[in-house]
Amino acid sequence: MTSQLNGSVLKAFRILDLFAAGQSELTARETADALGINMITAHRFLHTLVHAGALRVTSRGVFRLGYLFADLGERVMHDGNLPTMLQPVLDQLARDTGEACMATEFDRDMAVCIAKALPDRPLYVDIRIGARLEAFCTAHGKLWLAHMSADDQNRFFKNADLKGMTDQTITDIEALKAELVTIREQGFATNNGEREHDIYAIAVPVTTQHGKMISALSIFGASPAIPTRNRDGYLNHLQSAARAAQHALYGTT
Repeated sequence: MTSQLNGSVLKAFRILDLFAAGQSELTARETADALGINMITAHRFLHTLVHAGALRVTSRGVFRLGYLFADLGERVMHDGNLPTMLQPVLDQLARDTGEACMATEFDRDMAVCIAKALPDRPLYVDIRIGARLEAFCTAHGKLWLAHMSADDQNRFFKNADLKGMTDQTITDIEALKAELVTIREQGFATNNGEREHDIYAIAVPVTTQHGKMISALSIFGASPAIPTRNRDGYLNHLQSAARAAQHALYGTT
């Protein structure tokens, strides 16, 4: 298989990956150093990418991403394929844990169920595809909030109505903000009966290779042991599932 790979194409994508990793602009020297190539080769790659529309020149010798990727990014995120890619991961997660599982996207300040898998037993908690979950009182919603930029978080809280859904709902903005910091640091969120009595959950993010959250996976049910006594075991399964989901998104590298 390796004989069918084009080294020049791979190098071009390595240049683009520098932007994905956080670079806002590149010079030929920075490109040469990062890829271990000479300056002439770096210039040739950069100008070829400009010709293709993948990069643009903003000042002499300085390159930024071209707007081609704005269109491609929109198509990737809205082509409707994400639920299909995540479904086998959720099916395996349900088999491994014996609990209901789901995946979400974020839309207009709410987490939206895009895929689910149910356990093979007579009684379980279910959720319908398309169900919209409040961001401030669900494991999925809090996870999305925790991964927002500061500006997006501020916009959310400016318009948020943190009404008490149950006696466990966090209704104080500062307390919720503090929990979001903890969620971002620990890498998972829980729901301890905060939206509905006797519904509990634990959720982890699915991210791009550079850490941008694009979905979330959870285990949920009627047992308070999900986010407490059984948390660590379920968390291990969820983290493995998140890695499997990322692999499904990117394929073999």
